[in-house]
Parts: sequence; structure tokens; C-alpha cells
Amino acid sequence: MRIADFEISSRMLIIAEIGINHNGNLEIAKEMISSAKHVGCNAVKFQKRTIEVVYTAEELSKPRENPFGPTNGDLKRGLEFSKEAYIEIDRFCNELDIIWFASPWDEASVDFLEQFDVPCHKVAAACLTDAGLLRRLKATGKPILLSTGMSDLPEIDKAVDIFDKENLILFHCQSLYPAPPDKVNLKAIQTLSDRYNVPVGYSGHELDTVISAAAVALGVVSIERHFTLDRDMWGSDQKASINPEEMKNLICNIRLVEQSLGDGSVYCLPEEVQIKEKLRRVNSI
Repeated sequence: MRIADFEISSRMLIIAEIGINHNGNLEIAKEMISSAKHVGCNAVKFQKRTIEVVYTAEELSKPRENPFGPTNGDLKRGLEFSKEAYIEIDRFCNELDIIWFASPWDEASVDFLEQFDVPCHKVAAACLTDAGLLRRLKATGKPILLSTGMSDLPEIDKAVDIFDKENLILFHCQSLYPAPPDKVNLKAIQTLSDRYNVPVGYSGHELDTVISAAAVALGVVSIERHFTLDRDMWGSDQKASINPEEMKNLICNIRLVEQSLGDGSVYCLPEEVQIKEKLRRVNSI
């Protein structure tokens, strides 16, 4: 699969992971979409769950004080957007000309997202071993972005075997929020590329933007970062996200790295000829 299939002009697909940082508020979500577009992101990503399928009744009943009520179930339901909200998200993204898609956490959520003809689906790291979900995603025929966080190679092997490789991008990530630099292990990008012979992206959870830009030099085809309007906002994922100014700086650095990579050929540049004639004292080889 080629990133060009997403019909974007840039070589690198840059994804702002909105996730649940909208806090269940559609207007906040729209502000985040607008901000992501403004700073240069190509796509925004959400998360979609069927609450009663993804979580047990016991998990939902656990006490957890939050803006929506006293239980974990109140929180999970409060963060989940309705069909009407996604209709507006779809309309708004089309108006702004920015791609949107989501990570479905269950098979019913895949069917929900397919109503909107999203261009691809992202597999959350937590779902990599859900064979039923993976097969349902394959059946859509859409490009699949598969996150490898918290997984070992045998698990990834089994997941990759389910999909058609020409329709798959693996995303290296570490499921730490935030991820310390010494745990990021960017060299795993090459390991994944060599082992599976598919494009590889990078989903970063570190606090800085240098590491994600460095991943570009290692050949990734896409960068995904958790995105927030303000890390001081309420919410469990805000602290491991980057704000609009940081995203803008990251994109600038990504484009600079892209520009600097060249084609790998080694030769004397035309611009170097005059300098060569001036500085070379001896040419006896």
C-alpha cells in the first residue's frame, strides 16, 4: 500500500490522534480538528467503542469520580460520541478537507465506522490479539494501520498473517504514557520493516517532538501523535499529548528531514564544482 492512496500531497501522512481528548464535547472535537488542519496535519483519528462489548459489567460499575458521574461506566459512556456527533464530524472534516478515521475496539464499531466510508482503519495496540476484530477489519477491504505497542513478535506475526500485506501499515509504538526516550526503541522500525516487508509508521507517546522527527530518517511513512488543545485540560490522555504549537514545530521538522533525505546517490553536486576547484590542492587519484 502507498500513502498516495490517501490522496494527500505530502509524502508523510501526519495524524493527530484526538482519541478521547475531546472529553465528550463535540465543540472541543471540532476545535481540535480545525487546529490540527491549521498546523498542517493530514488526518485526525478518534476511538470508537461499543461500551457494553469492550468492558465488563464489573468494570463499568467500578467507582470512579468523573465529570459524567461516579462510576467508570459513566465516564466511558460520556466520552463516546453518538451517530449524530459523527455525522457532524464527517461533515466538518469534509468542509476542512482533512481525513478522519478511528480505531474501532470491537466488530460493531467497525460496522458503525463503515457507514461513513472512512478511508482506513487503525488497530489500537490493545486490540492486536483480537482475531475476530482483525478479520472484520480485513473484510472491509480498507487499508489497515496496525499498532504494535505492548506486543511481541509472535503476536505480531499472527496479526500480520490475518491481513493482506499490500493493504497494511505497521505502526511501531510503546504503550507507555508518556514514553521515556530510553524506552522508545526506534531501531525496532527497521526490525518490523525487514521482518514483514510492509511500510512502517510511528505512533509516538513521548513528550518531545525530536524523537518523532528522527523516526522519519529511519524510513517511516507516517507519524501519529496524541493531540490536545492544552495538556492542563481534564482527561487521562492529555498529559501524553502534544499541543498545537508543538505539533506545528514537529511538522516543520518532519518536512525538513524529508527534504534532507535525498535519494542516497553519492556524487559531486553541480553547486560543489566551483568550491572543489578552489579548495582541492592535489588531485593525484
